[in-house]
Amino acid sequence: MSKQAKTAISPTREEDYPEWYQQVVRAADLAENSPVRGCMVIKPWGYSLWENIKTGLDGMFKATGHVNAYFPLFIPKSFLEKEAEHVEGFAKECAVVTHHRLEQGPDGKLIPAGELEEPLIVRPTSETIIGATYAKWVQSYRDLPVLVNQWANVVRWEMRTRMFLRTTEFLWQEGHTVHETETEAWEETRKMLDVYKQFAEEYLAIPVLTGEKTASERFPGAVSTLCIEAMMQDYKALQAGTSHFLGQNFAKASGIQFQSREGQLETAWTTSWGVSTRLIGGMIMTHADDDGMIMPPRVAPSHIVILPILRKGCDEEAVLKYAEEVAAMIRTKTYAGRAVEVIVDKRDVNAGEKGWEWVKKGIPLRVEIGPRDMEEGAVFVARRDQGPKEKTSYKREAFAEAVSGILEEIQTNLFERAKVLRDEHTQTINDYETFTRFFTPKNTEKPEAHGGFAMSHWCEDPACEEKIKNDLTVTVRCIPFDRDLNDTGKCVVCGKPAKGRVVFAKSY
Repeated sequence: MSKQAKTAISPTREEDYPEWYQQVVRAADLAENSPVRGCMVIKPWGYSLWENIKTGLDGMFKATGHVNAYFPLFIPKSFLEKEAEHVEGFAKECAVVTHHRLEQGPDGKLIPAGELEEPLIVRPTSETIIGATYAKWVQSYRDLPVLVNQWANVVRWEMRTRMFLRTTEFLWQEGHTVHETETEAWEETRKMLDVYKQFAEEYLAIPVLTGEKTASERFPGAVSTLCIEAMMQDYKALQAGTSHFLGQNFAKASGIQFQSREGQLETAWTTSWGVSTRLIGGMIMTHADDDGMIMPPRVAPSHIVILPILRKGCDEEAVLKYAEEVAAMIRTKTYAGRAVEVIVDKRDVNAGEKGWEWVKKGIPLRVEIGPRDMEEGAVFVARRDQGPKEKTSYKREAFAEAVSGILEEIQTNLFERAKVLRDEHTQTINDYETFTRFFTPKNTEKPEAHGGFAMSHWCEDPACEEKIKNDLTVTVRCIPFDRDLNDTGKCVVCGKPAKGRVVFAKSY
């Protein structure tokens, strides 16, 4: 029997996918748990990744006419109570501030004092507080549209947490817009979903499906929620971004009214849309392998690490000087509108150990330079989308000229790999028996990766949706925009007539 190959991450994806995920986060030095339950410390490598995501998205928002602002962290409880469905949807997740100071008790311990006249909610989302602001800003049709985004943190008191995917506090952006007409608001809702799709696919190398959520999966208080859905390597779905058409619900609750072109007082139409640090979790579960993280070059914190190989007796100063010369040469190049970023790792650490650290962190390219490479005017290059032992020698000038193209090859390869996996685990299913088998693990005690995306007919009865949720923990992930309504058949659950197929999956 052949000896099983040793991997940097233990357990492997196949052995224990949830634990593998946690180990990748740690090994890649992305984040760690904080002293506050359910919260995380995003470490410099992980935060630099978030900054690149933020920069890319922010540029796309501004290209579509949006500007940034900032709104309060605290929301008066009465604001949430104005929109009944919204408060019901978030009530169980709210963190509530009831006092404004601490005093020392008889035993020397601090106790809350100075009770607030009205409790304040630590924002779970900002529709209500922003709506109150917009009610002051908007007086006339001439004030419209309002196209504002904010980068912020939010708090949702989660009971079961997992770093990046579901935490009590997380970072995100939330866009909030106001429009004169229903048509304009709908166009905005769809436009921003298209921005998310483009960013997910072109920057994060994550292929996504687009569509509308069912009523049960809709954002609380929204008329319609649109989404992008991605498949992870355990074949579960991840909701990677949402865009909400709020109709006039929040505008009525907040009093956002304007004088129309005809001189009438009208209620505005609003939207909201957002993505969060959950995107990093999605990147891990889409691209990482049993050796650690794999960073798509367009958002990687750095593109290349140069590893000087300083063997005993070699001219260390000369090798380090050569490494810096190569780095300077590469830094003159650009990739995807960004200067190619290079780290020269001069740490006094064993070369093999140092190399594996960078494999686990997922940097796209590792460049080894030893005395022989220096003598030959060469570099030894490893790509993170290939096996750790696959390396290619280049003349240093040739590598510098080729580096942008190599990074784009890695970016494309990661996207195509993820798309192949999604397509291989997407099935057209027409009967409940096959549907149940598709979503049932063979090992119920320790479920293996199973299921995927089931494209099936659904009669749109909430009872059928509830049944599969209770029986199989499966939900309708989206009703695709491009589904064929001429494709008629029977609901996969109850057998009633149905038009078009929807996407069913287990999800995060």
